[in-house]
Amino acid sequence: FPFRLFPLREHGMNWRARPLTCQEIQAFRKYKEVMQRFIRAYQLMLRFYGIILINEETGELKRAENWAERFQNLNRFSHNNLRITRILKCLGEMGYEHYQVHLVKFFLTETLVKETLPNVKRSALDYFLFTIRSKRKRRELVHYAWQHFKPRSSFVWGPHDKLLKYR
Repeated sequence: FPFRLFPLREHGMNWRARPLTCQEIQAFRKYKEVMQRFIRAYQLMLRFYGIILINEETGELKRAENWAERFQNLNRFSHNNLRITRILKCLGEMGYEHYQVHLVKFFLTETLVKETLPNVKRSALDYFLFTIRSKRKRRELVHYAWQHFKPRSSFVWGPHDKLLKYR
């Protein structure tokens, strides 16, 4: 079977790659070397997108020096958004939910606040946000997106009355 860099428990675009089982995920998570390789693969993909993992403990990210050139690629080719969604889902499967939160917030900041990735905005809101496993963290990110979305009246990713009261 073909090997996937970011395997999931669901079928992807490659019909020959079989989905992971829960047992396989548990086995991966037991081996430190496997998890270290997973983080190296994550860092490799981040660099491709113009992003650097600055803290392996927390999952904190920042722009790479070549971010402008790499962001042009992200804006031009929407297939990257499918890969990012896959990476986010895989982070959750492998126990790196805190990494998910940082990556989604990074994309929300770049799309809504800094406006450097206009063609990634819909994917960040429609897909990236909803890969977050923690309901509380997902709510925090939806609120963050709502705070920075323009025009706020067009925000459809959460009920406005609850977002207004959110603490």
